[in-house]
Amino acid sequence: MEIRVAGDARVDVLKNEDGYSRAVAAVALAQGEVLAPFGARETVATPNYLTVQTGPDTHILLAPEHLQYINHSCDPNVFFDTKRMEIVALRDIAPGEEVRFFYPSTEWTMDRAFDCQCGSSACLGRIAGADELDADALERYAFNQHILDRLAARLSELAA
Repeated sequence: MEIRVAGDARVDVLKNEDGYSRAVAAVALAQGEVLAPFGARETVATPNYLTVQTGPDTHILLAPEHLQYINHSCDPNVFFDTKRMEIVALRDIAPGEEVRFFYPSTEWTMDRAFDCQCGSSACLGRIAGADELDADALERYAFNQHILDRLAARLSELAA
């Protein structure tokens, strides 16, 4: 049994009896549609398990706060666009579907790496940030500009 504990007109946060919380779409979304704009309720210099990296050295606690319950998946249905500060649907999303993003799309190095249990056939297993992805994973996902810049710098260093 889950109960709604937070959200807005487009996102519901549901919590089960074990204390697990997740964000689900409250409305149907078409591919490319903005689920929600986001901002920073606080900016910090180092990542933690609740932050989203928005630049090379910038990590934010999300505003509105209920967006922090958008969990990870290796088969994401939304993308955190840190340039436009919008969460965008990567494909059509049905009402009630869990909203998930690929954490390394924003995170170079994560505060807490974890063994993924997303259940996707494309699951990468260990999630630790874009810095630790192999070439196949780098080809498969969209990344924010601050991640692409660091990847380019790493390639330049390897070529030198």
